[in-house]
Amino acid sequence: MQRAVLTSQTAPRSPEGATPAMAQWFVAKAQHPDALVFFRMGDFFELFFEDAHRAADLLGLAVAHRGEHRGEPIPMAGVPAHALEGYLARLIRLGFRVAICDQRETPEQAKARKAPTIRREVVRLVTPGTITEDALLDGARPAWLLALCPGAEGGPDAGRLGAAWADLSTGAFRTEALAEAELPALLARLEPAELLAPDALEHHPALASLAERIAPMQPPRDAARELAGFYGVATMDGFGSFAAAELVAAAMALAYIRATQGEAAPRLRPPEPAGGGGTLRMDAATRRSLEILRSERGDTRNCLLTAVDRTLTAPGARELAARLACPLAELEPIAARHDAVACLLADAPARATLRNQLKGAPDMARALARLSLDRFAPRDLAALRDGLTRAEAMAEFLHDRDLPPLLAAAADALIPAASPRAELDRALADTLPARTEDGGVVAPGYDGELDALRRLRDDGRAAIAAMQLDLAQAWGVASLKIRHHQQFGYLAEMPAAAGEKLLRNPLAPGPMAPVHRQTMANAIRFTCTALAELDRKLSEAGQHAARREALVVRHLRTLCLEAAAGIDATAAAMAEFDIHAAAAELAAGARWCRPAMLERPDFHISQGRHPVVEAALARDRLKGAAFVPNDADLSPGQRLCLLTGPNMAGKSTFLRQNAIMAVLAQAGLFVPAAAARIGLVDRLFSRVGAADDIAGGRSTFMVEMTETAAILNQATARSLVVLDEVGRGTATWDGLAIGWAVLEALHDRIRCRAIFATHFHELTALTGKLPELTPATMKVREHKGEVVFLHLVAPGASERSWGLHVAKLAGVPREVVTRATAVLAALEERARGLDPLAEEMPLFARAAPPPAPVVEAGGADTLRAALEEIDPDTLTPRAALEALYRLKALSD
Repeated sequence: MQRAVLTSQTAPRSPEGATPAMAQWFVAKAQHPDALVFFRMGDFFELFFEDAHRAADLLGLAVAHRGEHRGEPIPMAGVPAHALEGYLARLIRLGFRVAICDQRETPEQAKARKAPTIRREVVRLVTPGTITEDALLDGARPAWLLALCPGAEGGPDAGRLGAAWADLSTGAFRTEALAEAELPALLARLEPAELLAPDALEHHPALASLAERIAPMQPPRDAARELAGFYGVATMDGFGSFAAAELVAAAMALAYIRATQGEAAPRLRPPEPAGGGGTLRMDAATRRSLEILRSERGDTRNCLLTAVDRTLTAPGARELAARLACPLAELEPIAARHDAVACLLADAPARATLRNQLKGAPDMARALARLSLDRFAPRDLAALRDGLTRAEAMAEFLHDRDLPPLLAAAADALIPAASPRAELDRALADTLPARTEDGGVVAPGYDGELDALRRLRDDGRAAIAAMQLDLAQAWGVASLKIRHHQQFGYLAEMPAAAGEKLLRNPLAPGPMAPVHRQTMANAIRFTCTALAELDRKLSEAGQHAARREALVVRHLRTLCLEAAAGIDATAAAMAEFDIHAAAAELAAGARWCRPAMLERPDFHISQGRHPVVEAALARDRLKGAAFVPNDADLSPGQRLCLLTGPNMAGKSTFLRQNAIMAVLAQAGLFVPAAAARIGLVDRLFSRVGAADDIAGGRSTFMVEMTETAAILNQATARSLVVLDEVGRGTATWDGLAIGWAVLEALHDRIRCRAIFATHFHELTALTGKLPELTPATMKVREHKGEVVFLHLVAPGASERSWGLHVAKLAGVPREVVTRATAVLAALEERARGLDPLAEEMPLFARAAPPPAPVVEAGGADTLRAALEEIDPDTLTPRAALEALYRLKALSD
């Protein structure tokens, strides 16, 4: 994404000497210098100067020229007005902001006030965080506009941030006060389309990678007052408890939305303070590692959301994404969601009926948002009509059914108290046009006055047909056709040869005498007094009918907006049924189970599977490839698992799948296992896989240590931690020491549930020293020199690393593998007798060391003296190794 910012070299020149129309363009560009200005001229939106060149490159447009300014031709590129949304979609995806400068009056109105040109003004600023059009939106994802504000120094919010995020396309509006360290997690959870931040946060490290999405915005002076004024209340206290920085951030978001929407009144629900409580906390590294909303590569194909999404509506898909991004951490609401899924899982016929009623249901929330902004099409009214019709059918089907509380409450909300459905059903035509201006929105019989005006207009059409016949006979041109032109009205069009003949032999003066209007390549157009008079009468009749139809459509819009709160509740209720029915459908088809949720820190999974990997195997239909399920037991008494085994054996998959179990269960879904018992998790940490941060100047090992530090500083006894290869990014002894200390901290100080995967097999010696540490290994079978990874987790420790076998599988040349085998044998031989931790931390299960050499009496005294000089408690690993070499030399 990128911002369109004009530099001094590309800025347009002074408006002095410009035509009246171009003078309006200069005003619009001065108001929005960092946006592409789409300037309405008739049936096109035109771009000028540098905007034209930039748009031509991005959209594949041709650059022409329109007039001159200061003696130089003005570059121009344009797009048809009816195709504007498609071009906007491409620009918004690239991160550009677009100022829409539209016509504010008709040519007739401009002529009546004797103006030199039509009045044009910027009516809207289109930005990634303020879009509402279907063509610009992802139906399954919200388009969050996130505003951030630092807490006032010396105040209660010092060192904290106020955050507010709004989705203009649905009216959702939420706030939170959070520590600055939690900002990366919030950004990863929301994936905002656009950010607002004051200068004080311009260089915040967490925003470095999002700089192109940030719009500078200064905090308002009296945030609470501005918010209260917008919602028509005396104070914001009735909406919840807000920190001062939260209110400032919310006011920033509101001010930006109002500024971008021109005269349109945005419809935002009152802000909901999130408070940060009651949810499973995950940092950005964990979200990236678990690939919840998108894969580590940034795509959405191989992520958790895609693997589990069986929803049938856009609101249901958005709600599922929100629940996976922010699972719950309180037992009662989680159990309520599980009850809802269990109910629909047990009743397959009812589930099928509901899913049939939901399939293809329109997105009422987004249609309602466009109505509120007065930027709607007839299809938005139809969306509300059809959505409410489906909701009524669902309510009728669910009547008198025994439902769990969550579904019962949703069923009660399916029919709004003042539903406009019946009125919309009577008012809307069976086939609707793309735009209200095209006519035909209102059904015949709904409005008597409109029907009368339409009859007058349609009778005129018959008069046009009669006029065409009369002119063809009077002018002697059988091929004459009367056509309507947007600028000239009705004209008589004939082939060029017939027209030229008529021009050479003009008819006698009179009402039917032809008057030449336009010559084209293959045709010539004429008018006459009689045709012009008929055109005027028809135009007036059509205008009267169009104005009356517009009034009726406005009436329907008002009815819908008056019932907006109820429609919102209906849309949310349908999404509630959609998400639980989808979860039940997934559980039924993929053999998922309801997890038993507990308050105590328990974790036991029987035959668990990784949903994304399993879905990928099924999708790709790999020969003989079936996911191998595994158990995991982090119950009290064995809450820390030390996992060893070779690469490619499935350690990373096992780690991630168990972390994902907690996400799914606490989001309210069932889990991919035969049985599951999960104690509530307050914080989830996953550090699996290596990554560097080149832009931030951090090496892979530095990133690893930073993420490990976050775990050690933030995890609690109720947390779940999965760690892979801690310490492998540095020298062997340093890494082993770090891994050893981290393992002890997880066991002794934090006392959380954890799976710790490692290639430091020496750490298995801690099994006897840490009572709640249990070893596990990935099973491998060797057959005729070939290695078979079984992807099974079993008790015990790995006997070897199998690294050379993996290198062979990866295609490392045979001579390199052979040489590495010889080097490994030499290193293992050298390690015998030199490992100071050999007895308590064996590197591998290996042959017994050779008998100790017989030492002469004098030599023994020398060895004894050297040993007495060594203080084991003060030795560094390197000093210990050097001492061993000295002792070995004395024994030779």
